[in-house]
Amino acid sequence: MLKMAIAAVLTLALSSCGFHLRGNLPLSQFPAVYVQSEAHSELAELLNERLEQNNVRLLSSMQADAPTIQLLSDTLERRTLSLFPSGQVAEYELIYKVSYYLIMPGAEPAFNQFELYRDYQDDPNQALAKARELDLLLSELRQQAANRIIRQLARLD
Repeated sequence: MLKMAIAAVLTLALSSCGFHLRGNLPLSQFPAVYVQSEAHSELAELLNERLEQNNVRLLSSMQADAPTIQLLSDTLERRTLSLFPSGQVAEYELIYKVSYYLIMPGAEPAFNQFELYRDYQDDPNQALAKARELDLLLSELRQQAANRIIRQLARLD
C-alpha cells in the first residue's frame, strides 16, 4: 500500500511540473516542408524520416509558401587526443559539423551551424571492429543532428 502511495505521489509530482516523455514534436504549423541537399545525403534522409514521423508532408520542390531546409554541409573531422607510447593514435575526438539555412516564407534565410562531439578510442589491433564502431558513431551523430534540426523547427512559430 505504501509503495502505491509513493508511486502516485511521484506521478503527481512529475505531471504537475510539466514533465512528459519525448515523442513526436508538434510541427502542425508546418504542414509541408522542402528539404534541399546534395544527392544521397544520409543526413537529409534521416531528416526526411523525422519530418514524416511528425506528419509533415515532404515537397518535391521549393515553394514560396512553405519552409525550406537547405542542408549546406555535414562533415566529420578527427582531432588526435592521445597517443600510444609507440606513437600511434590511441584516441580521437570526432567533430561532426552541420551547416544549413532555414528559409521561412516571407522571411530572410536564417543560417544555422552546430557541432557535435564524440571521443573515439582507436586500437590498431582491432581495426575491423573499430571501423564498424566508427560507422555506428557517425550514424548516431547524424541522428542527433536530424533531431536537433527538428527541435529547432518545432520552436519556431
